[in-house]
Amino acid sequence: MIGDAVNRVDGPVKVTGQATYAYEHQARDHLPPAVPTRILYGVVITATIARGQIQTIDVSDAEQAPGVRAVLTHENVPAQGVRDESLPWPYWAAHPTISSAEIHHYGDAVGLVVATTLEQAQAASRLVRIQYKAAAGRFDLRQRTAEAYVPAALPGGIFPADTAVGDFATGFDTAAYKIDQHYALPWYFAQPMEPNACLVVPRGEDLFVYVSTQIVDAARASIAATIQIDPERIHVICPYVGGAFGSKLRVHAETILAVLAARQLNRPVKVALTRRQIVDVVGARPASIQRVRLGAGNDGRLIALAHEAILHTNPEEEFAEPIAVSTRSLYAAPHRLTSHRLVQLDVLDGEDVRAPGEASGLLALESAMDELAHALDLDPVELRIRNEPKRDPERDVPFSERRLIECLQQGAARFGWTRRPNRPASIRDGRWLIGYGVAAATRVQPLMDATVGVRIEPDGSAVVLSDMTDIGTGTYTILTQLAAEELGLPIQRVRVELGRSDLPRSMGSGGSWGAASASLALHNACENLRQTLASTASSDARSPLHDTEPTAAVFSGGRLIAEAASEPLADIMARNHPAGLESDGDSVPMLADPNYANYSIATYGAQFAEVRVDVDTAEIRVNRMLGVFAPGRILNAKTARSQLIGGMTFGMGMTLLEGTVPDPRTGAFVNADLAEYLVPVHADIADIDAIFVDGFDDKANAIGVKGLGELGICGSAAAVANAVFNATGVRIREFPITLEKLLPALQDMLGTL
Repeated sequence: MIGDAVNRVDGPVKVTGQATYAYEHQARDHLPPAVPTRILYGVVITATIARGQIQTIDVSDAEQAPGVRAVLTHENVPAQGVRDESLPWPYWAAHPTISSAEIHHYGDAVGLVVATTLEQAQAASRLVRIQYKAAAGRFDLRQRTAEAYVPAALPGGIFPADTAVGDFATGFDTAAYKIDQHYALPWYFAQPMEPNACLVVPRGEDLFVYVSTQIVDAARASIAATIQIDPERIHVICPYVGGAFGSKLRVHAETILAVLAARQLNRPVKVALTRRQIVDVVGARPASIQRVRLGAGNDGRLIALAHEAILHTNPEEEFAEPIAVSTRSLYAAPHRLTSHRLVQLDVLDGEDVRAPGEASGLLALESAMDELAHALDLDPVELRIRNEPKRDPERDVPFSERRLIECLQQGAARFGWTRRPNRPASIRDGRWLIGYGVAAATRVQPLMDATVGVRIEPDGSAVVLSDMTDIGTGTYTILTQLAAEELGLPIQRVRVELGRSDLPRSMGSGGSWGAASASLALHNACENLRQTLASTASSDARSPLHDTEPTAAVFSGGRLIAEAASEPLADIMARNHPAGLESDGDSVPMLADPNYANYSIATYGAQFAEVRVDVDTAEIRVNRMLGVFAPGRILNAKTARSQLIGGMTFGMGMTLLEGTVPDPRTGAFVNADLAEYLVPVHADIADIDAIFVDGFDDKANAIGVKGLGELGICGSAAAVANAVFNATGVRIREFPITLEKLLPALQDMLGTL
């Protein structure tokens, strides 16, 4: 069962519209019949300056508008908790909202209008009059790099901000071939299909919070810390999430304001952000300027490697994306350094977006590797193979399972890499220039706290219980498969319940840690149950398994089998556990597992892309993409492939489409909807595939599973960028690669051929 391409068990309810998302819930479920359940609707008001203070806020007209029940501002909301900076992960911290007159970025939440209908709330929100005292804003990262400082910590406190091995300056100076380039990336937005939304239903002192979140426990803790009540009074319900990509790891203004309004009015309140507000209120991947220096000998082997990142942070809350972390273990070089620096800008907060760190860092590093291959006149695949390290080059520990060379070689063979033109801009198909690109992929392998409960019912069926979330990745399905395999049941006899705060706690879905952490906890819970049931049957004189060796027991086909005897699981349960049998299992988080100190544990892959570029217009089209990945043991081949090709597609978007345009006067992002902030669609990629190199990483955990949700985006952006260079001979280092950047240089290049 494990690894099979099983269809999603939640597929039928989703395609028939029966899966209920946060904004679609109604209030009746948690209120007694006598209590009114008519939902009120809230509309968030956002600031129109980037920095400064609210001088006056006049809500009198809004309060008199039809249907309005309340207007919340900093002048009338109760005191809120302050953010605890000592927490290793900010997702659990208080998130005070409209708690003062201070404005920290354009689109900062400044109020909430609550009315009987959504339309009434929208109309009244336009009647609120706000006068600001604006201060000069800082919006341009390039102009302020001299102000860069060392961050207090990278997220989670797991990695240092800077590292150094050997003597980079001396090594770089002695290198025969040198690359020293800067790569600029804009702000990127997660853009999930489902907007950030919340329904809060008060009942006595308790609040039932239907929210679109990646981490149920973090949402609960953050809400409780913000409104300063016992977390046990908060009940979070999140059975389905319509995509997240990091944007729902923490709660945002819509959730806190819905909570405040529901408590004040003692009525259910719904709040959802508009697509424009998502860009204004929810954090973005920080803009970055990355300097990559590579020094190599005549044979292409690296002597010196440096990756230095400067990125934006908001002054109100520091966030340092770990951009250079992947560089620390990807290639061998005796002299090396990495660093992260922050520049405070009056732009919205930086947050986790789609493989934070690697997605941005590999776009720069793997572009630089392609530049080095071109300078050496060496095949880019061969360059990467020559620089394969035998041990982690910075930590000096062995790799647990790497297989990057195998991914590169297998991918090159499958992709037809030998057809790649050695000389850029040398292959044409009519008016189209054809180019090939390659990049390596890697992603850290985090393993986090998770507890999963498994209950075997009296009829022998099983129920899996966890507050783990399914953000569209297939969690319901893989946990069903794993439980079925572990307990020897058909998948129809396994039911999975997720996304409620009354279930065993986990760190949810994010950072590619969800599947491995929850699966390991599930495995341990099932192991406990198997031992109990085998011992029970062996000790039961009424069982055909009486006096059999418990350690020899096998669970298969709904039966317990030992030696030559067997018995239906339902019969064992009926006699010995008529009320059912339950056990919890825990994961072993990475910081508590010595393997993570003694080995370098990560996932790897190789990305290949073929593009065509119109010689007259510089229009770029992606013909095909191929990814070959080594992510450890595969739990479900179908959902795994789906995750990987989705990531690869978003990588293409980073390179060619997703560009933010900030207004230099206000810091507002002018392309703040899906009409102008372009994300890839089906028509943008003609042929895409992802395949796996079979693996089982026994150092990562007992079941050999690692995370792959974000591996697909790692390196794919660079593969596309390198293919554009191979097609045109033009290297664009400021992303995305758009017509206005490529066309003038392309015309110059073609004029020299």
